[in-house]
Amino acid sequence: MKTWPRHPVIFEVNTWVWLNDLSGKHKRVVDLSTVPEQEWDAIAAQGFDAVWFMGVWERSPVGIGISMRNDGLLQDFRRALPDFSPPDNVGSPYCVRRYAVDEHLGGAEGLAAARRHLAQRGLRVILDFVPNHVAPDHPWVGDHPEYFIQGSAEDARNDPASFIECGGKVFACGRDPYFPAWPDVLQLNTFHPLLRQAAIETISAIAGQCDGIRCDMAMLVLNAVFGRTWGGRAGPKPDNDYWTTVIPAIKGRHPAFRFIAEAYWDLEWELQQQGFDLCYDKQLYDRMEHGSAEGVRQHLLAELSYQEGLVRFIENHDEPRAAAAFPGGRSRAAAVAILTLPGGRLLHEGQFEGWRVRLPVFLARRPAEPVDHDLAAFYGRLLKVTSRDLVRNGAWRLCECSGWPDNQSNRNILAWCWVKDSERALVVVNYGDAPAQGLVRVPWDELRAAQWRLDDQLAGDVYDRDGNEMRDRGLYVDLAPWQSHIFDMRVQ
Repeated sequence: MKTWPRHPVIFEVNTWVWLNDLSGKHKRVVDLSTVPEQEWDAIAAQGFDAVWFMGVWERSPVGIGISMRNDGLLQDFRRALPDFSPPDNVGSPYCVRRYAVDEHLGGAEGLAAARRHLAQRGLRVILDFVPNHVAPDHPWVGDHPEYFIQGSAEDARNDPASFIECGGKVFACGRDPYFPAWPDVLQLNTFHPLLRQAAIETISAIAGQCDGIRCDMAMLVLNAVFGRTWGGRAGPKPDNDYWTTVIPAIKGRHPAFRFIAEAYWDLEWELQQQGFDLCYDKQLYDRMEHGSAEGVRQHLLAELSYQEGLVRFIENHDEPRAAAAFPGGRSRAAAVAILTLPGGRLLHEGQFEGWRVRLPVFLARRPAEPVDHDLAAFYGRLLKVTSRDLVRNGAWRLCECSGWPDNQSNRNILAWCWVKDSERALVVVNYGDAPAQGLVRVPWDELRAAQWRLDDQLAGDVYDRDGNEMRDRGLYVDLAPWQSHIFDMRVQ
């Protein structure tokens, strides 16, 4: 298989639910080993570089029991699935009982078959790894209690929401320091050297089954964060950080293996420095959902080396559906942006169809939703345009956009360009709910002394423009609210 592209596109699939849908569609039980060829063809036709099979590991019966006693979760289940019944709760994929592919999904053989089918079509496989915690019935709980943050009987009495008893010992529940503890998982002690070695061996086994991992809440196990969260309970802080210990050990055995961090709290740069190939760009997501075009532009002024190590997205299983969170034309403008920016691009199953129900990851099935055929057709065009080598391996650059004293609508215009060999493209997005006009200065000296043809790959319109004017004064653009252009540019 070819090397990873410089700017890969990853497609997240809720594996359990997706297979349930396919079983209904094909009127037989479908697992990872029996997915019909046409379904793999349909995924490959979208032009992705990798499929993230979210939630393949064995889920925890103990975790299911705990979740069924959680009124808040049960309300979420019924909100997403009005006819919810207990068998629909198959447990959280982030409450891992064992890092073995769940037999319901086809087991290790099923995953190997799926990986083989995707590899034949040029796609890689991404799986999950959860560094911070495991299920209460994970084998380590009985075999290696030293791997965990432990407490006392008094802790369990005084704070039963944060400490639980298992096998005669008291363990801390996993947690994010800014929220209450997660009641269905136990906190690993990532300061413990034997736990770190066990993590290396676990990831090494995973690396034999896929091409990369998405590391859940990766920043929680940074030494500084973990030390602040657990204090003296964790013991002495190691000289080396968790990821600087783990990532080189894995890449020494699997050099092409990719590490992707779910990351928050502006710790993306630190995680990149510790070896992550890609980190979630939650800041861009927040600016695109709630902020202005100017806020997005400011974010894009960061060093290119940093941006190329980010994953752009407008939805995933942790966020609301884009069709709900980005109403009207905003979702289309945001989709054009994330698919034409440098770095990784993450797309989510159901995003193209305009589904609006954010499904709790515990559930085995989803409600039927209508397909937004116009949106699906738009994504079909967009994915075709952005599947080219130009925006997978080319060089990206932000463009300046100016306006006039009596017309500052250009502030809502975002613009950037791509170049690779003889190919060139210019992307212009009106990230606002009113018409916008401006002059986009295209930063290529080779534009001069020639007439250029601009072919809009989204709308099909063609324009002829003077190269000197585009380079010096700027290309005049006039866009409707949330409208975008992706211009192929070539000399006439």
